[in-house]
Amino acid sequence: MDSTIIFILLQDGILNGAVYALLGLALVMVFLVTRVVFIPQGEFVSYGALTLAFMVNGKIPGTVYLLVIVGIVVFLAELISALRHKEWSKMPKTVAWTLVLPLALYFVAPMVVSTTTPLWLNVLFSLVLVIPLGPMVYRLVYQPIAEASIMVLLIVSVAVHFVLTGLGLVFFGAEGWRTPPFMEGEVQFGAVTWSAQTFFVLGTCAALIIVLWLFFGKTLYGRALRATAVNRRGARLMGISTNLSGSLTFTLAAAIGALSGMLISPVTTIYYDTGFLIGLKGFVAAIVGGMASYPLAAVGALFVGILEAFSSFWASAYKEVIVFTLIIPVLMLRSFGTTHSSDEE
Repeated sequence: MDSTIIFILLQDGILNGAVYALLGLALVMVFLVTRVVFIPQGEFVSYGALTLAFMVNGKIPGTVYLLVIVGIVVFLAELISALRHKEWSKMPKTVAWTLVLPLALYFVAPMVVSTTTPLWLNVLFSLVLVIPLGPMVYRLVYQPIAEASIMVLLIVSVAVHFVLTGLGLVFFGAEGWRTPPFMEGEVQFGAVTWSAQTFFVLGTCAALIIVLWLFFGKTLYGRALRATAVNRRGARLMGISTNLSGSLTFTLAAAIGALSGMLISPVTTIYYDTGFLIGLKGFVAAIVGGMASYPLAAVGALFVGILEAFSSFWASAYKEVIVFTLIIPVLMLRSFGTTHSSDEE
């Protein structure tokens, strides 16, 4: 192995690691706020990439129909809850985001979807289609069992993963897709020529991490999420709605997942079930961070990406095994320094 090959593998590792870092941050965020190990995070990666791929090729994505169906189900759930508790004040807002928004996107989609539509507009419209699925999944699945144990929430996450994977097959089909790169060209960097797409992905990931840092540190909603992550009961006593915190957290997780899928789709063929493996590698990064530290999760993600790249060169058949085996020593090291504690009250 010469220096040229090392730099090429390093480029691939950093590119993948940046995407895993975003997913790892999303997983840590969801776990801290809701105690949910969000295994279906990878499905939002697939949904975002496939939605963009369909639009780029002039086809109406299945997300348009999926959003309408899920929106109707969420509306019915909220309607039943309002009838049961005789509380109607939230229904106008519910109608707006579960019925009006999906139907508006349904009727606007034929006017936007075209092979001549600019890529940036396709990206924005794809995000608008995928992101609402995050809070809808939270309302349907996780909000009713928000006080359940972590183990129950984990089992439910596994079930949600299989459901979303099946829906992905139904609404997107089994065919693999790629999207055009966001930036064309190459950049000479040292002894290796790096693609402009790599720098675009790195820049986007860095910008998104900075935006998240500003959101959590400088905004009222961000501070509310931090308070909920520190102490759910204390946050409730201070008037912070844990349901709102959970919904907002899943919205951010869906946005990060969808954008991550769009960033990686120009270099990786995306299928309806591809997001599962990508999400698991983000989960490995989150485990390195102890499901509690954002910086450690980001560092772990870069390490996972570089390890995967070099493993694909030395032992391509076992690269997945090598990456996922990394969890074992990390968990062992963490178990030596922690004591058993029960779930939060």
